[in-house]
Amino acid sequence: MTLYKPSAATVAEVVGHAHTLQSALRPVWPGARLHGPAYAVRGVPGDNLALHRAVAHAPPGSVIAADVGGAPYGHWGEVLAVAAQTRGITGLLIDGSVRDVDELEALRFPVVARGIALSGTTKRHPGHGGATAVVGGRLVRSGDLVVADRDGCVVVPAADLAAVLHRARERDVAEREVLTRIRAGETTLQIYGLPA
Repeated sequence: MTLYKPSAATVAEVVGHAHTLQSALRPVWPGARLHGPAYAVRGVPGDNLALHRAVAHAPPGSVIAADVGGAPYGHWGEVLAVAAQTRGITGLLIDGSVRDVDELEALRFPVVARGIALSGTTKRHPGHGGATAVVGGRLVRSGDLVVADRDGCVVVPAADLAAVLHRARERDVAEREVLTRIRAGETTLQIYGLPA
């Protein structure tokens, strides 16, 4: 049985803009997609100790959702990606920058970030993990569902997850029906009852 993983656009249509993150957060390599429960981390700009700690403590299957103040430092790279994969972490959403993009792509480790930067980091500030973080202008709680792809990123509150996924599946089915009707010759004006 395949786990249903709707696109970010489908989820955003269901939950609305209040849960959509700023569009400056983008996948750092083509095809990178996130879909999993958040492990929220708050760190310090230019320091990545909080991320090292998150890799050690996040449950397998988690997407690390990190706030490092949007800073242009290489907070994450190949070493942390390999460490994360080894522990079963499925991706990174970071309000900050990363580096080693070719290596991240070769590893197929999905990262959605504000930017790419070479500047190194210190490792002095432990930060806070496992509770909440503000990423891309939105509050992310550990356990919320993170969905991200080329179109953007959206976070679904854990309490709403079952209902949102149900509505997302219904929306996907309805959209496939619309596409079938278009291919059969109907116009979008007819299907949606729009003025001609």
